[in-house]
Amino acid sequence: MFIIIGGDGKEYGPVTVEQIRAWIAAGRASLDTKAKALGTEEWRRIGDFAEFASPEGAPPVIGAAAASAATAGATPDPNLGHRGLRLLAAFIDGFIESLCWLPTSQAVMHAMLEMMKAGRLTPQDVMETFGAAIFKSVPYLIALMLVQATLLTLRGQTIGKIIVGLRIVRVPDGSPAGFLRAFLLRGFLPRCLRHVPLVGFLFWIVDNCFIFRDDRRCLHDLIAGTKVVKA
Repeated sequence: MFIIIGGDGKEYGPVTVEQIRAWIAAGRASLDTKAKALGTEEWRRIGDFAEFASPEGAPPVIGAAAASAATAGATPDPNLGHRGLRLLAAFIDGFIESLCWLPTSQAVMHAMLEMMKAGRLTPQDVMETFGAAIFKSVPYLIALMLVQATLLTLRGQTIGKIIVGLRIVRVPDGSPAGFLRAFLLRGFLPRCLRHVPLVGFLFWIVDNCFIFRDDRRCLHDLIAGTKVVKA
């Protein structure tokens, strides 16, 4: 019997060797997942236990078969997040962010209507108005960023992913992605790249197209070493 560390960082068990092998086959655990034998205090890789190695010391057949299937482009891991749910989560997060921009939008629209009535609406006036009004949304945007960063760090989820039941984890062992991978590398860095003229638009197109890979990992997942799974 063993106790393992799940992808959410919590302990699960005691569980049998057969149950752990079933989790490995389903992609919910791997040979790098931390585990300890019941009654001991030493945490080790699952692959380091004799129960999960053949007599020759090779990895268990079930894990090797899963790795081979993934390499060959076979049926994707059933635990991967559905593409439609990922799109819905992104839409929810985008909608929440758009609400933060409402104070700025309302201020700009009001100022533009006043300028149109006065007959002096020019592109320069619009830019100056937007520059002055943008600070109305900054507090809300900062608050949203702090909330999302906290959720990604502690749970590997944004508000949208919590609603649809998805979570971001590390690829090797399904462990929590943490602040560096889930927020900075996967979220903040790609967002900065998307604002680079021309290059940003190309990056956005390619990034979205990568979700049609068998492992459903977009460019930002490859950058961060993460994948999206069912919570």
